[in-house]
Amino acid sequence: MNVTANGQTRHYRTVTFDHPTNSLRLIDQRLLPHNFKVIATRDFRATARAIQEMIVRGAGAIGATAAYGLAQGARAFRGKDPIQFARHVEQVFQTLKAARPTAVDPVNAMLQVRQRMQTGTRVAEQQALALAAAEEFAQEDVAHCEAIGRHGMKLIRDGMKILTHCNAGWLAFVDIGSATAPMYAAQSQGKKFHIFCDETRPRSQGATLTAWELAQQKISHQIIADNAAGLLFARGRIDLVIVGSDRTLGRSGEVANKIGTYTTAVLAKRHGVPFYVAIPLSTIDWNLKAGREIPIEERDAREVLGAWGIRVGPKSEIRNPKSEIRRPKFSGLDYVRVANPSSDAFNPGFDVTPAELITGIITPVGIFRPEELWTRRRELGWQGLTTSPARQRRNPIATAVRAATFH
Repeated sequence: MNVTANGQTRHYRTVTFDHPTNSLRLIDQRLLPHNFKVIATRDFRATARAIQEMIVRGAGAIGATAAYGLAQGARAFRGKDPIQFARHVEQVFQTLKAARPTAVDPVNAMLQVRQRMQTGTRVAEQQALALAAAEEFAQEDVAHCEAIGRHGMKLIRDGMKILTHCNAGWLAFVDIGSATAPMYAAQSQGKKFHIFCDETRPRSQGATLTAWELAQQKISHQIIADNAAGLLFARGRIDLVIVGSDRTLGRSGEVANKIGTYTTAVLAKRHGVPFYVAIPLSTIDWNLKAGREIPIEERDAREVLGAWGIRVGPKSEIRNPKSEIRRPKFSGLDYVRVANPSSDAFNPGFDVTPAELITGIITPVGIFRPEELWTRRRELGWQGLTTSPARQRRNPIATAVRAATFH
């Protein structure tokens, strides 16, 4: 997407790879919307920390980051021994996999990279194949989001009021986004609509990231407290809900997404409002059979007990939302404790929405009911295991990598 920062407008992707330095360049999403900054991670451990610390976040974006991180780690290996190389790649894989356990995109992305690596026989060849596969995943992520936009924009009519939760925009992907893709496509067709952005406590990605994106794109929107959604539903002021997903189960149609998504789905069902989930194919988990099997990340209690923001002076206080507000100079984020000093907090990062609460799932292939995912799995990219035993015997690196991956 195009970003206007420091008086200049240019196109950015959330994650790119710098070949000469073997480093990733990432938009530091923790600083948005107050400061736009691109950082570099110089090795795979720094890349894993960037995922864990939410410098980069969102299903497709961390998928691409993990794919590039695996290639980054593979390229850093010095030597020609295939067994040592396979062990090194496994260490890189496990380090990146552990960074954010709930999302399935990083694992799917890295498996895609490793599958391509198995077609090479020498270490140097596999290193080159790893980077090529990571680049392919990133390009595929963009193409999937474009296709989601084409299918999903048909759901949006002029004058609609749309609710979204968390951020499944271009910041959550390599570009364009999943939940926002239909909005951007509808805007390009001249449709007028209004977005309500759930603030999405405790990290407030709706208030900070989705609202920033929509402002950059000049789409009409307002931020609401998460608990305000019920009133809007009750008064008929929401016509459609579109959210993203960090893991969608292909067998059951259940959706894991940012905490609060399940609550929103229950409200939508109660008030007869269509509830859609937008996903690229890399977000589908074809292995787990039930939502209770999805690992739910529990995050630092401080996220619930306080908040991050920037200090603003008296002249920056919002007294009239329509007035011109002078933006304060950015000097870093401050953490403010809000909760009772002696209290602790429980902070799950995700919840699981049952299939019966979901109207449809918007994919690059089309819009499906949750129960259709499994019956149309081949159309949606399900492949199973494709490397033959004979091929594995001919390739010692592939044998070691595959054994480490599936056991």
